[in-house]
Amino acid sequence: MGIEVRNEEEKMRRKRVKIRHWLTLLSGFMDNLCFSGIVYGWASLVFVLKADGFFAHHCVNTTLGDNVTKTDCSAQDEKFSMVMSMASFCNNIARFPLGYVFDRFGTAVTRLLAIPDQSVLLFPALSCLMTSGTLFYTSNAQVANLFDGHRSTVINIYTGAFDASAAVFLMIKLLHGRGGSLQTLFFLLSSCCVLHLLSTIFLMPRGHIPYPVPPKYNYGLSCRGRRRREEEEEEGEVTEMKADVMETCGSEERAAGEGASLKEQPKLLSEQERVRVPGFRSCVLSLFFLWHLLWMAIIQFSHFLFLGTINPKLNKLANSDQNQVGQYTNAFGLIQICGVLCSPFNGLILDRHKRRPLAPGETRQEAEVGSFPLSLFLTSLQCVLFCACFSIPVLPLQYLTFALQVINSSFLYGGHQAFIITVFPSCHFGKLSGLIMSLSSLMLLLQFPVLQVIQQWLDGDPLYVFVSLAILSLLTFIHPLHIHLHCRERDNQRRAKLEVDLQ
Repeated sequence: MGIEVRNEEEKMRRKRVKIRHWLTLLSGFMDNLCFSGIVYGWASLVFVLKADGFFAHHCVNTTLGDNVTKTDCSAQDEKFSMVMSMASFCNNIARFPLGYVFDRFGTAVTRLLAIPDQSVLLFPALSCLMTSGTLFYTSNAQVANLFDGHRSTVINIYTGAFDASAAVFLMIKLLHGRGGSLQTLFFLLSSCCVLHLLSTIFLMPRGHIPYPVPPKYNYGLSCRGRRRREEEEEEGEVTEMKADVMETCGSEERAAGEGASLKEQPKLLSEQERVRVPGFRSCVLSLFFLWHLLWMAIIQFSHFLFLGTINPKLNKLANSDQNQVGQYTNAFGLIQICGVLCSPFNGLILDRHKRRPLAPGETRQEAEVGSFPLSLFLTSLQCVLFCACFSIPVLPLQYLTFALQVINSSFLYGGHQAFIITVFPSCHFGKLSGLIMSLSSLMLLLQFPVLQVIQQWLDGDPLYVFVSLAILSLLTFIHPLHIHLHCRERDNQRRAKLEVDLQ
């Protein structure tokens, strides 16, 4: 009778845990969808800021002859491009210290730091592009650990939501067009920080979500009595296991060794794990990290330069017809929303080896690493195509450019997070992911001279710049090639070792 009651309680506990996991997944998805990547809606916000007269004093009237006057706003476009460049640089350079905060102090502290940032930084346009979204995205990425068989898929879904959050600025643009005040809209958006606070307290851990997740892992705010009861049940199960070992082995020494308390055993295990975990420095100096850094820096630079120049490019192709520019800006915002639909495909590519049985001598991590060459190759290919399309001065073709940019962005950031969380130890996830972004931001400094060249020497047309970027993006194919060769060499060594063992 007692066993049946216990089994029923265990079923109820598992059901509660499953419901909490799904609520955590949904909460993280909404965080990313509504707040994390609003920076990518810059094209929509620029349209609003221009309508409100920001930097309008940089527009000058020029006489073309026969009393024909034309308003030249190239200097205004340059100012907005500089705002985007400065914001993206500041955001990325802060990623490493923020990653350290996440690894050192855990999820709760990281998210609580993001909440006041959200309220304050939504007022000026520059500060909207700063750090709060990054903090939410980093802390939510670990939720994928709760769904082992679909970990990379969850990360990529979150990345799609991150990109789709650019639609927030599209909504602001549409509401502003109907008479909404920009300041009021930002006040309403900042008030949503109470949702972050609730999810941080009830649906996120104070520390980190481990991988793999222990059988009775619990997190968030819950009834203390229930948690204590579950700990007592777990301790009782461990005691029964000890008794079985003592009876079977009959060894007092082994029984004494296994008689450590429940609280001492995890400590011993963690000490043993720390011995085997590579240090942070060795991870940074590895070829995996260095090639990934080059891959990330080049592709990310292409995206931020695209976002910084898209509005003047559309103005040039549309002959300054603001109705057409607004139409294409709206289309870009709607396509960005669709990023959440295509992002799971990269996750399915990365998770495809999890359902097949492991080869003899193969570890799960080795199988997961073997999924990355295809994903990274497709991401590099998309970047080359998107840069090439943006270089062609045909206005209707920019719809294809928008689609390629959104797909490439979801593949890029989802692949980046999945790569770091799979290849390197989880205790370094925040630091390594942040360091990649911070070092990549050094390349973003090139945006300032590049924008000057576009405005002063290329008459505001980034054609030759993006042709050069398409050629430069060919270097990113080195990363998937290196991983493919590494995996092939590793498989050959494992097969050779098995043959020797069989002989």
